[in-house]
Amino acid sequence: MSGYLSMMGWAFLPSLASSWIQTIYYGLAIRAGDPKPAPGSARFNSHRRIIQIIVIAAYLAYTIFEADYDQRNQPSYYEDLGISFSAQEREIKSRFRRLAAMHHPDKAGANAPDSAIFFMHLKQASDTLQDVAKRFAYERFGPDIIRWQKCATFKDFVSYGVLSGILPHYAVAAATVYIFGLFGYMDFGKYYRWLVLITLCVFELHVVTRLDFPPWVNVVNAFLTRFTSHPPFLPFQIISLARKLSITIYIGLSQIGPLLDVHFNGDQKAATQNEEKALKENLARLEATITHLDADAARLLDMELAAYKGDAEATKNLQGKMREWLVQNTIRADPMVRDALGNSLKRRRLGAPAGAKGTQ
Repeated sequence: MSGYLSMMGWAFLPSLASSWIQTIYYGLAIRAGDPKPAPGSARFNSHRRIIQIIVIAAYLAYTIFEADYDQRNQPSYYEDLGISFSAQEREIKSRFRRLAAMHHPDKAGANAPDSAIFFMHLKQASDTLQDVAKRFAYERFGPDIIRWQKCATFKDFVSYGVLSGILPHYAVAAATVYIFGLFGYMDFGKYYRWLVLITLCVFELHVVTRLDFPPWVNVVNAFLTRFTSHPPFLPFQIISLARKLSITIYIGLSQIGPLLDVHFNGDQKAATQNEEKALKENLARLEATITHLDADAARLLDMELAAYKGDAEATKNLQGKMREWLVQNTIRADPMVRDALGNSLKRRRLGAPAGAKGTQ
């Protein structure tokens, strides 16, 4: 439900908030009596783009915080038991016994109606982390592995998780991006959008098939535990966060990208568009002129041939004369024929007396 609300928020909140903020900004920054930029003017549009970019970036940061906050409200089995990621089986059993003594329904009494549910949750967490294969699968696929009753080995969990979770997810995501592209949506940054999608898919496959955590995950967890109060991440938590952020970033980029492009390259693109528009108009006028000239030529030709209509003998005679003219004109225009004719005339005048005229 929150995902649909987030998408609805992306649809209208940035524009609405930008309009309000721009109105408030003009009220504070422009003194009374001074003219404000008129709606639709270059200055007004530039201010609107800058404000909208800031609003979208702030909303993007908020959605990132919200995704992390929602994930922190769903603690892992390690947090519930109060143990580290490197805890061994003996430590897990010992910690569960102490927590069971505190939260067992018989100990809590009637004043804690949820104690039985929490106790069963602790029992499930302890059993999962004590089983090597289930622990491996839990760290990579999350608590959903509890429902995978037919899986028992590493191979079973990885195969089921990849075939039923990762590949279908990215197949649907790729189809969605492709369909939106067919309808003209998400055109900006199309190459990088596909690159991010493929990179995330490869990243997930890499994470879930490794026997240990990726090195950079250990580096991030070490930084979080040393310098912040944020709990360390498990691989499935990073994957879940990355999926949520990818959708948010796609939507954010589809709105910020065109604004940045217009803001920094608007003048150049406007000039290019004007040149293309002028070229198309000139080509259209040239085409209309050619069509008009062709019609005039056809009409003049019909007028010249009007005398021959209905007279087969005159038409045949005209065709013969035209054929003869074309042949002679082609022969005379040929460079080799002209050279041979010139040489022949030159030789015939070599023996003529001085002042003689003609070719004899």
